[in-house]
Amino acid sequence: MKLKLDIDPDIVAMMAAEVAAGERAVTAAMREAGTGLKSAWRLQITGAGLGTRLANSIRNQNFPRSGESLDAAALVWSKAPVIVGAHDTGPLIRSKDGFWLAIPLPAAGKSLRGGRITPGEWERRRGLRLRFVYRRTGPSLLVAEGRLNTKGQAVVSRSKTGRGKVTAPIFLLVPQVKLPKRLDLARDADRALDSVPGLIVGNWIEGRIRK
Repeated sequence: MKLKLDIDPDIVAMMAAEVAAGERAVTAAMREAGTGLKSAWRLQITGAGLGTRLANSIRNQNFPRSGESLDAAALVWSKAPVIVGAHDTGPLIRSKDGFWLAIPLPAAGKSLRGGRITPGEWERRRGLRLRFVYRRTGPSLLVAEGRLNTKGQAVVSRSKTGRGKVTAPIFLLVPQVKLPKRLDLARDADRALDSVPGLIVGNWIEGRIRK
């Protein structure tokens, strides 16, 4: 027995059209999901009081970068992953050398390099020596003998009589710090993932209506 199969050109065209419609729907859905997740993460970061600069570190990229595909995907990431990740997980932070974490107090001022000033930088800039003060209850201290300027920062006292001289706490010393968890990025990521099927169907139906 010999069989012959003839494929109707209209069916071929219909199948090609369905594939094209699927590619458009999936690509549009992934683009919407990625953009939505980026916006949700940025809103979380600003809502947690971490500032717009860190929020703007959240970026997204669609794949393929041009054209449409049934394998379309969206990548959402941060350009400051260490900082964002720390606020997302709430890690326990310990000193690198196994001793103390020095937390600057207002009298310490700010670092010239940005961020928190270290005890070494503080001594070099102020020309004062820090003295360790152990406290059995509460954090220990690094203090300095000097005076407080108009900004409330400890500086060298030029008084020969000792007038205005104080013992100023400059750093708190703690063995470790538990960073509070301020973000829940997985929550928004799960919501974005769950929305994808509905977005695909919605875009597919919308494409048919437009026709």
